[in-house]
Amino acid sequence: MEESLNVQLEIFGEIKKYFHIRDIDIRTYSPLTLAYIGDGIYDLVIRSIVVGHGNTKASQLHQHTSHLVKAHTQSEMMEYLLPVLTEEEEDYYRRGRNAKSPTMAKNATMGDYRRATGFEALMGYLYLTGQFQRLLELVNTGLAGIGAEEAAEKEEMICMKS
Repeated sequence: MEESLNVQLEIFGEIKKYFHIRDIDIRTYSPLTLAYIGDGIYDLVIRSIVVGHGNTKASQLHQHTSHLVKAHTQSEMMEYLLPVLTEEEEDYYRRGRNAKSPTMAKNATMGDYRRATGFEALMGYLYLTGQFQRLLELVNTGLAGIGAEEAAEKEEMICMKS
């Protein structure tokens, strides 16, 4: 795992070096810029997890990925992440959540969309500051939380049928 993490950090370093991207002061980035890169990184992490579970039809890969990257799911994940965030992480989440976006997801409530934007801003902040291990820990915590929630909902449905 540690070796894989080092490769991820090296890739970001290589991108910066190859394309002559200078170091930036993360505090100068708008929350929507952080959300923009965070959306891409989170999507890449989820796609990597889905593909890592085995080769299957592209339509099934897309279905599994879409379920996990939609605004509603990201919003639900924040319920499990807020209690474990540091003060600084919570500040970046809050800045993203409160940002005024000119667009909105077509299949999300305004609340879900804002929380998802905060989640993505947090992911962007962690990625751009080289905290990829922490990013993965938080994604894992969020996925575990919604996984337990979905399992409980399925069990409840089974009990209601009985």
